[in-house]
Amino acid sequence: MKLNEKVIITVAPTGAWPSKEDNPALPLTPEEIAADVCACRQAGASVAHLHMRDASGQGSMDKEIFKKTVGLIRERCDIVLNLTTSGDLKATDETRMAHLREIKPELASYDCGSMNWMHSGVFLNTPTFLEKLAQTMNENGIKPEIEIFDGGMVYNALHYQKMGLLKSPLHFQFVVGAAGGLSATVENLVFLKSLIPTDSTWSALGIGKGHLPIMYAALALGGHVRVGMEDNVVYSKGRLASSNAEFVERAARLTREAGKEAATPDEARLILGLGNSKKQ
Repeated sequence: MKLNEKVIITVAPTGAWPSKEDNPALPLTPEEIAADVCACRQAGASVAHLHMRDASGQGSMDKEIFKKTVGLIRERCDIVLNLTTSGDLKATDETRMAHLREIKPELASYDCGSMNWMHSGVFLNTPTFLEKLAQTMNENGIKPEIEIFDGGMVYNALHYQKMGLLKSPLHFQFVVGAAGGLSATVENLVFLKSLIPTDSTWSALGIGKGHLPIMYAALALGGHVRVGMEDNVVYSKGRLASSNAEFVERAARLTREAGKEAATPDEARLILGLGNSKKQ
């Protein structure tokens, strides 16, 4: 099957907000996250988007926790690692970037604008921070995954592309369904897709009940998909997911039903322009 018929399935296993009370299967420790991610790799995921938690289960940008978790994953599987830069709303700009310089992951999140977050606080991404983050990624050979919560963030990305801070081709992750951003509708996904450069790659996710409709639409529109407990802890109405791998297995099955195949990690590297060598 040709590369343009391959779908990158990203798993976001943990996030910064869900708890074991929301779903007991949520992985929190480095050991749990590593085991979970490698099980998802076997189920068909080619990229893992990682958040860390501290000893109390709260979102953390502690670079030592990142280093331990990444080390455990790299010992066991070849999945592409995509590290968050926004796992703690109270973290300083420097803390949000420190782990990138040491670990040098292949991908990292680039949240391209500020927003009111979940009607309870502000998710702050100032122009100064975004410029410095792009420079840090460029200096360390990291491709930004440009996370988009509303249309204005696409235009921010195009501004930084014009400045030369974001390098073509761009890779976008459309995040719809977060309170404070665009709702998880197919119409909003089509709108966001219409704004990006034609040479871009893109993936999409719908938070909560928007999970399946957005996955179906992304597959139909030629995009890639993200699943996992960061975005949704419920597998079907009235039933919690038993694992992140269960989400990945469904995404891989739906991909096959759409006449495509789940990309391997090395195929994902080629699609995203990461090269075909695994960072160790």
